[in-house]
Amino acid sequence: MSLAELALEDVRCLRRAELHLHPGQNLIWGGNASGKTSLLEAIFLLGRGRSFRTRNSERLIRHGESRLRVIGKTAGPPPESIGVEVSRQDGTTAKLRGAFVSSLAELSRAFAVQVIEPGAHKIIEEGAQRRRRWMDWAVFHVEPEFIDVWSRYSRALKQRNAALKSAPDQATAWDSELVKQGEVIANLRQQFIERLQPYWSESVGELTGLQVDLHHARGWAADITLAESLVAARERDIARGVTHVGPHRADVVVRLEKGLARETLSRGQQKLVAAAMTLSQLQLIHEQTGTLPTLLLDDPAAELDRDRLARFVARITRLRCQLVVTSLSPEIQLFGAPDRVFHVEHGVVADA
Repeated sequence: MSLAELALEDVRCLRRAELHLHPGQNLIWGGNASGKTSLLEAIFLLGRGRSFRTRNSERLIRHGESRLRVIGKTAGPPPESIGVEVSRQDGTTAKLRGAFVSSLAELSRAFAVQVIEPGAHKIIEEGAQRRRRWMDWAVFHVEPEFIDVWSRYSRALKQRNAALKSAPDQATAWDSELVKQGEVIANLRQQFIERLQPYWSESVGELTGLQVDLHHARGWAADITLAESLVAARERDIARGVTHVGPHRADVVVRLEKGLARETLSRGQQKLVAAAMTLSQLQLIHEQTGTLPTLLLDDPAAELDRDRLARFVARITRLRCQLVVTSLSPEIQLFGAPDRVFHVEHGVVADA
């Protein structure tokens, strides 16, 4: 499922670009602020419908323009055509095989892509939303029913929250649907985390030399059901107009024996733990489904000493997936000689 072709218009500093990518290693090099990371954002947009750098996709639109377009074609089999447009007026729309998608999540089925970038440590350091997103992307790939269940849960949650604000007495009408779908979501997530454990232990041990535990906190107390938890939280929900318990409040807890990873690890260690999360995830997806996602690496040597970088490179090399790597220099050969090289300068992309 590698990406074979990429064409874009008006993505950050890039007015236009067309790339023919290799299924192996692709190197994009250039100076700071030249547009290297913007190319990675465009690729990520094809598989996720959003950027990995900002929640607001409109920020990707070139200054002075009203919209951006990114078009890609995967190598298959079968090959898939993907198009994403972000408009300041209409938001984000996407097409697969020329037809509009009803949900941006459908893009992941056509093109699975993941990224490790200098801000990767934020998945450890910041709140639960990033970790839920990391978990759910993988669950979506290994459990085909997940996206439909999550959609039904999200609709019920939206209706319940609206009722809590306008007609609190009617909010409980959505509890049964919330419980039905919420329990399934929690179970699918838990199954994923359990399946991940052998890959996780191997990856985090190799990259960090530490014993780091990873477990799923489902979003409500472990000793009661979701239905009981909704009843217990009802007064607080009504007072604040929002549902406080359920899988939308879940987390992936990352901790060592001496405490939470975000409180005990250095920035470099956090980045390696985050990388282990991603690499173990990709390995599981590949072995469970046969899908080998494309991996984007933005300045992979940043903040890693020689020993840690060597471990990182060795782990990625064993995946044998399509790589798109950025660097300040064309001489970088962390993963051996690149199969294809592109140079970016002042927002202009050229084969090198």
